[in-house]
Amino acid sequence: MIRNVVGSVLALAGATAAVWSPFRAWYDGRHGSDYPIGDLFTGITDDKADVLGSILLPFAFAALVTLLGVVLRSRLLVALAGVIVLGFTVLWMVRVGQAEGSLVVSGNGRGLGDGVANAFGGGVLILLGALVMSGRHRTHRLRPAAPPPTHPTLDGPPPAGAPYGTGDQRGAGDPYGTEDQRGTGAPYGTEDPYGTETRSMPYAAPGRFDVPVDPPVDPPGDGTGRDDRPPG
Repeated sequence: MIRNVVGSVLALAGATAAVWSPFRAWYDGRHGSDYPIGDLFTGITDDKADVLGSILLPFAFAALVTLLGVVLRSRLLVALAGVIVLGFTVLWMVRVGQAEGSLVVSGNGRGLGDGVANAFGGGVLILLGALVMSGRHRTHRLRPAAPPPTHPTLDGPPPAGAPYGTGDQRGAGDPYGTEDQRGTGAPYGTEDPYGTETRSMPYAAPGRFDVPVDPPVDPPGDGTGRDDRPPG
């Protein structure tokens, strides 16, 4: 926040200096507002320009861009305004040097005047303001955390409280259920799936095909089929 304020002040001060500079002497006492904007591209002449058609035009545009950049807190727009001011100032110096043969600085009102210094200083202040500004801070919205799944997933066991239980019903600790519920500790159910009493064919009627597990017991006697038991 403080950086944006300081940078904005520097940029606005530089834009003010740039707009004020055409109303000061630029070379040999001639004001910058007397130079037509077209002379910057075709060559310096002695023609006198209107205020709005002079070198003031690009500086006013740069000031507008600076103001827009400060409002939007855009470092790019502010830096662009500084480049515009310095670019047109350097272009003017090149054209004047071509027309005069050389550029001189004198204290008696001849040569480069304080208007050029204001233009240069304004452009530098605008660029410095863009460098100091922190710009607009982007706010990142955090997405709410997804609720835990309430059904079994393929990448892990279901959470506690799931309708299908806290683990695999076919074997504790075994996600694929290698242990069978029909045999304790025996994989795949090595015990008799039909119990220990009878071995019946599946889906048969009750009483049919029932085979006793234990071998038949011989009736009492001598093996001839006679009953030696005393009559009761």
